[in-house]
Amino acid sequence: MAQTSHFHIYAWAKWLISILAISFLVGTTSAFFLQALHIVTDLRENHLWLLIFLPFAGVMVVWCYNRFGGRAQKGNNLLLEEYYHPTIGIPWPMTPLIIITTLITHLFGGSAGREGTAVQYGGSIADQCSRFFRWTKAERRVLLLCGIAAGFSSLFGTPLAGALFALEVVQIGKLRWRAALPVLCTALLSNTVCGVYGDLHTHYPALALLPALHFSFFSAIVIAGLAFGVAAQLFSRMGEWFAHLFSYVKQPLVRPLIGGTLIIIAVYALQSSKYIGLGIPTILLAFQEPLPSSDFLIKTVLTCITLSAGFKGGEVTPLFFIGATLGNALAPILPIPLSILAAMGFVSVFAGCTKTPLACTVMAMELFGWDYSFIFLAVCLISYVVSGKTGIYSAQRKKGSLTTMRWL
Repeated sequence: MAQTSHFHIYAWAKWLISILAISFLVGTTSAFFLQALHIVTDLRENHLWLLIFLPFAGVMVVWCYNRFGGRAQKGNNLLLEEYYHPTIGIPWPMTPLIIITTLITHLFGGSAGREGTAVQYGGSIADQCSRFFRWTKAERRVLLLCGIAAGFSSLFGTPLAGALFALEVVQIGKLRWRAALPVLCTALLSNTVCGVYGDLHTHYPALALLPALHFSFFSAIVIAGLAFGVAAQLFSRMGEWFAHLFSYVKQPLVRPLIGGTLIIIAVYALQSSKYIGLGIPTILLAFQEPLPSSDFLIKTVLTCITLSAGFKGGEVTPLFFIGATLGNALAPILPIPLSILAAMGFVSVFAGCTKTPLACTVMAMELFGWDYSFIFLAVCLISYVVSGKTGIYSAQRKKGSLTTMRWL
């Protein structure tokens, strides 16, 4: 009896220590990363001549991954593969590599995001923490989800969405509810830790009041959801298309030279730097005033070129840009206030690309308010269905493709 009691104490202790360690380390890393992103973005915008060095920065990024990355080159897909088949673990260089190379991409003008970076360092840190105790394969899976949730929630300041994203992203159409408690605790704690370092998250404008609910309004929601789903599928397919084109360039170090040069040409042809980097100023403007209707398409092309050429970063903030500006472009033809349309696109294109409609719905509620919950849920589900059976993560499994696991 005493032996059983000691076993339970050990089990509770290892979970408590691990969750606290992951929350502190990932939350602190997110705070550093957000501050560093702000610094390199300001530096680039104040010295746009840095864009000239983008091709060579890309060569440095690809060389670093070829030299030191190993399995970490798979990025987010490595986390999903490690979840399905826990083996030797995630290499520790993933954390410094993805942070440094993402900052290089943003400093010199690549069009990329930050979510992929946060998910990768969150999963990598969680995997390193798992080495200090004995874990079953099922428990290691839960720890990995804790790391993913910690990275997402602390980066965006949305702990509930971060927890749901981790539970939802590993398999399309299925949630890992049995892992919910430790994942939610880690998401909440890591976001709290990040907040200790200051108010580092982006704040979005308040949305307009809901118009009268009538048939034309609901019809407009459906039309918007269809448009956002098509945009999500366009992003996924265009990413695959550019990756296929760059695969014809057999020397990996030449790919970023070509991709970086194309981005330089585009920026100088458009006479604007708003399409490179995160694009947060344009995202904020999309909630407030009409923008060129081509913004979402230009951002789609430049982001796909950036990531396909070998630069590092994430897709989600560019997807926020694409969705918000597409919503902005739909405002003149749909009877929905501009700010609400921008918010709908902000989350639903993301939902279609990552196949996480519930997490995106909750994210919208955390960022924009719970009064609009039914609109966000409807448009995210429509986009999820319309965008196709697969998203931007090639290793993501579909519901029913794996035998149900013992814990998860």
